[in-house]
Amino acid sequence: MIRLRSVGARLALALFAIVACVLATVYIIVVPAYERSLLNARISTLQSALGDLVLQRPQAFFLTQQWVDDVAAPTADARVVVFKTTRLPLSAIAIADSTPRVMADMANDPVALRAIATKRRQRGTVTRNATRYAEVAYPFPARRRALLLATPLHTDAQTVAVVRARVLLAGSIALVFAMFVGYLLARLFTRRISRLELAAERIADGRFDEPVVDNGDDELGQLARAFDRMRLRLASLDRARSEFIANASHELRTPIFSIGAFLELIESEELDSATREEFLGDIREQVRRLGKLATDLLDLGRLDAGRMIVEDDELDLARIAAVLEAEFAARAGASGHPLATDGTGSALVRGDELRVLQIGRILIDNAIVHTPAGTSVTISWEVLPGGGALVVADNGPGIPADAAGQVFDRFYRLEGTVASGSGLGLAIARELAELMGGRIDLQSSRGRTAFRLLLPVSASADRTLSR
Repeated sequence: MIRLRSVGARLALALFAIVACVLATVYIIVVPAYERSLLNARISTLQSALGDLVLQRPQAFFLTQQWVDDVAAPTADARVVVFKTTRLPLSAIAIADSTPRVMADMANDPVALRAIATKRRQRGTVTRNATRYAEVAYPFPARRRALLLATPLHTDAQTVAVVRARVLLAGSIALVFAMFVGYLLARLFTRRISRLELAAERIADGRFDEPVVDNGDDELGQLARAFDRMRLRLASLDRARSEFIANASHELRTPIFSIGAFLELIESEELDSATREEFLGDIREQVRRLGKLATDLLDLGRLDAGRMIVEDDELDLARIAAVLEAEFAARAGASGHPLATDGTGSALVRGDELRVLQIGRILIDNAIVHTPAGTSVTISWEVLPGGGALVVADNGPGIPADAAGQVFDRFYRLEGTVASGSGLGLAIARELAELMGGRIDLQSSRGRTAFRLLLPVSASADRTLSR
């Protein structure tokens, strides 16, 4: 049994109300209109007969009952009454009647009086002795007479009553059928909604293994498919979250344990000052690593939550390259990595300067950390159709082909590389690039590795190129 406040009950009641309103409208419009059409047809017949009688009246027909009985009544097929009229006071007295036994009830007939008063043909209905009549009257002012034709409407009333009863019966059947069909539709509808509700509960409980299925092509089917897409996405996010937590825990555990071990060694009284300073340097390195990891995790959290905001400004990649070269010159020189820029002119693109610099730092830092001393690092820029590229290249040993597709994964490290980073830099760089409408490409071979940050062209550069 469906609840009265449920969607199914409301659907059934809405269908019932619609059918009831339609039937009520039909009843209000059709039955009175049919009744009026019968009345108009009856009066039109009387008017036609009245016209014939007026034309064929004898000179003395007002003085005889015989003309009414022998000519008027058979011709009109209605009750024929001849009135003697007076205007002061206004009155109409029947002097000839095709139904003489009840002649007295015709005195001062309203339709006849209107015809006498207006001196024009009149029509209307009169209720007499609980019977309704259709009447037409024609005045003869010069002779102080009036002719009236009347016919009872009980046959028409019976016809209208039959039609009314049929309409009510058909309406009742239609309402019952509407309720039955509405109930069935409501059951089907609410059953589908209940399945979606159960699916939503499963997803809310973190169970993403069972698909959301609804084969309908209507809005509910579309909603079910949207639910299923949400389920798949949430399942993917849940797996990524679990992996992220596991990897982040592992990355945090290593420097924390190292710091703890170094602190225990430092507390030893037998430790000489040189070794103590070495341990303190290692601790500072691990703290730096933890700080960088915390920053990277914060950036990833903002990216995953969609809260990372980037600006859309016009940038010159040549200037960006110069800033990066000045920032990394000392560090690159200290580690034995010659650093230089290579490019001419400008490369105007659209993007966020802070984020482009962040990506450049990640790429240069990777090139310095993961290549041996003596490897040169080059920062260059290119003007491309529809955009520009910031390129960070080195002549190191390169990245194996089987690892090229994984270097942008979170916490991924090549085997044998230095483990000083968090394994998040390239993942952050790729997502920042996509957030600015660009991307990062990797081209690697033995003796050359190049990361290219491609960004869309700026409006002014686009106008310059179009010229």
